[in-house]
Amino acid sequence: MLISLIMRVILLFLHGSNSDLLQNLKLACVSMFNKISMREKMFVSLISLFAMSLYCCGQQHEYKVVKTYHIASPGGWDYITVNDGKLYVSHGTQVNILNEETGDSIGFIPNTTGVHGIAFDNELNKGYTSNGRLNNVTVFDLKTNEVLGQIATGQNPDAIMYEPFTRTIITCNGRSKNLSIIDPRQGKTVDSIDVGGKPETATSDGNGKIFVNIEDRSEIVAIDIKNRIVLSHWPLKPAEGPTGLVYDKETKRLFAGCDKMLAILNAETGALVLTLPIGDGCDGAAFDSKNKIVFTSNGEGTITAVKENGADKFSVLGNYTTKRGARTITIDEKSQTLFLPTADFDPTKTNSNGRPMMVPGTFQVLVVQ
Repeated sequence: MLISLIMRVILLFLHGSNSDLLQNLKLACVSMFNKISMREKMFVSLISLFAMSLYCCGQQHEYKVVKTYHIASPGGWDYITVNDGKLYVSHGTQVNILNEETGDSIGFIPNTTGVHGIAFDNELNKGYTSNGRLNNVTVFDLKTNEVLGQIATGQNPDAIMYEPFTRTIITCNGRSKNLSIIDPRQGKTVDSIDVGGKPETATSDGNGKIFVNIEDRSEIVAIDIKNRIVLSHWPLKPAEGPTGLVYDKETKRLFAGCDKMLAILNAETGALVLTLPIGDGCDGAAFDSKNKIVFTSNGEGTITAVKENGADKFSVLGNYTTKRGARTITIDEKSQTLFLPTADFDPTKTNSNGRPMMVPGTFQVLVVQ
């Protein structure tokens, strides 16, 4: 009888709550439970708890689009960033600012032609946009959104970041193949670093070293940012075309989103730890440091989630549907919410690179949980 009861208890966890079999199993278990001894009841309870823990561990979260924020103004897009409850969305000639929870428009930063990214110096209450077609950075007040000025950079500034160790703003300049180092207190570019290729994205270890994806050379460059010198060039082969880049400071691992592949590197030695398959068209990455999950945003219309189980142990949790064109991504780690910009496309019309054309007025931000 005891073995029969245990088997029935385990079966309870294998059937959904709407199963007809579930109700019959419950009645049978109650009847049998009342007929066994106290010691047997304790044993069955322990087995039940063990079965429940296995069941819960086996349930994998299914990431999905839960909301969509619409932005009517025209133009393309690149990076999206979250700061202090606000979403900053690069959008053609301006940066749209949305309430993170509601999607309501709460302002914009104008005259940022060819804008790619947005960075923040919260200590100084200043924001910075990298304006690719203007070869400069726009500085704005984080509270009022007032434009405070522009700072000249290298050619075609793409990604932009705040580097906490040196308290500088850094732009990745695609055409001049270098980094511009901006001193926020002086309000000017104070130096540049040649990286030997097209820098796509950079990330910092917070202790004086930064890492830069070099898209056209399929490598990561390690830089001593305090002394502003290149330390190493680390090849990513077999991975190619790195775009998104995130860093885990605890395991000292770098995650570079490449063409249909995530490359994982040891940030101390540059050794390639592993490559994993991801969706097509990756142009961004985000990292949930609490749950140790790396996300890549894939232009094909998916996000790939990769679980970090240790410094050298990783597994693909799955590919989750977003929407075509959603190729860049940011995360609010407090709410564990992902945000991805995209639009609707007309498959009957193509632009100069052969891709479907965006339907005017359909720009949007997907909210994924």
